[in-house]
Amino acid sequence: MSKVIRGKAFVVRDNIDTDQIIPAQYLTLVPTIPEEYEKLGGFAMCGLPKDQYPTRFIPEGQTRTAYTIVIGGRNFGCGSSREHAPIALGAAGCEAVVAESFARIFFRNSVATGELYPVEATARICETVKTGDEVELDLDGNTLKILKSSNILATKPLGEARPVIDAGGLFDFARQSGMIKAQGNHSKATEELAAKEPPDD
Repeated sequence: MSKVIRGKAFVVRDNIDTDQIIPAQYLTLVPTIPEEYEKLGGFAMCGLPKDQYPTRFIPEGQTRTAYTIVIGGRNFGCGSSREHAPIALGAAGCEAVVAESFARIFFRNSVATGELYPVEATARICETVKTGDEVELDLDGNTLKILKSSNILATKPLGEARPVIDAGGLFDFARQSGMIKAQGNHSKATEELAAKEPPDD
């Protein structure tokens, strides 16, 4: 399935941790409840220090972002294990994060929830792309294009993670692949809650 994501970029630096992506006080919001999922999106990236990031990912009083793609440096999504981090970004309208490298748990949670594509760059793109730049991420061609300059940067393929995210996450992929079947009232939400790891913060 061909996939090209186009939109404005929001650029951050190295070691963006999960508390900056979604602070701990908002982890009481339950993503499987639609109104709480929307609220969660409104708090995405609110933990970023304002002196370093004066342009905010989410405008004050809103729940959606104008930035479709987040550009990061090294070790994006480090810190505690919380599936709320990729979910908050996805709820806000972000479709992909392109970074030099990811913390393992953030990458895994992104794939498992199917909320966004965690794509690794082959160079330090947070030095090249600027917040507000229009970019185009080609998941088949493994490229990120900066539209104003036509500069094309290479990205790494997602490999076996790609079809899981395409399907909408681990449980949807398992259903579509015939690995699991819905049983009576055993809902998707119940499955996801049962699969969550115990919080470590």
